[in-house]
Amino acid sequence: MNRLFTAILLLGSAILLMSSCKSTRPLMRAPLKEEGPEYLYSRLKDNELRFDWVSAKFDASYTEKRNSSSFKGQVRVRKDSLIWVSITPALGIEMFRIIITTDSVKYVNRFNKEYFLGDYALVSRFLQIHIDFDILQSLLLGNDFQFYETNSFRASIDNQNYKLSTTGRRKIRKEAEDANADPIVLLQNIWLDSESFKIKKVDVKEYLKDNRKLSANYSDFVGLENQLYPSALKFNIQGENLIKIKINYSKVTLDEPMTFPFSIPENYKRIR
Repeated sequence: MNRLFTAILLLGSAILLMSSCKSTRPLMRAPLKEEGPEYLYSRLKDNELRFDWVSAKFDASYTEKRNSSSFKGQVRVRKDSLIWVSITPALGIEMFRIIITTDSVKYVNRFNKEYFLGDYALVSRFLQIHIDFDILQSLLLGNDFQFYETNSFRASIDNQNYKLSTTGRRKIRKEAEDANADPIVLLQNIWLDSESFKIKKVDVKEYLKDNRKLSANYSDFVGLENQLYPSALKFNIQGENLIKIKINYSKVTLDEPMTFPFSIPENYKRIR
């Protein structure tokens, strides 16, 4: 009798699950057939985190090969302009302070009494994949890239999520001096939540760079001023080595103007 009851219960659960999937997929497919990838992309943009200023505290971990470290810090962002990061590995004592602008990277290492002034070549070498300010800002906040083409996406459904894919997303030229630079072409997939249209996952690969790939996963979305932001982020960066980075945000504030203090003590040595 118990076996019969168990079998009936399992059969009923399977039928409910199948009917749920059947009812959900047609609803998800309808806008794709009627409006295509443009509909998904417009919903993505409508539900991105809108801000002029962002500040957050974070806990993070970094793993490469057998080396790993954990640290705390604070990040501040001025939209399309500046990213400021303070890192405090232990005891609340700041070890690193970083300033990233649209064309430069600066950091101070208080432990070794060193500093660096340079460009994005440093970040790209460290992460083993092409990174610019737009990509970095978007990845930290779970938004889409702003200054890249949007006309080559394909739309599909993958595991109850919407998926946007492109095999040739190019960086939009903004300045005349960029005219002679090699074009940056990205192969990209974006997975969207079917209800909130927030980005749940994105992977990026450089065209013709077979061993370079970055994937980001976003979860634990939190409401803030009628918006949603991901409080848990996981990045896997595949280059010469696999780098894993996890970030958990707390105490996030929006649109409160802030300062970005950064100074280099005279006795610090410059790293070239």
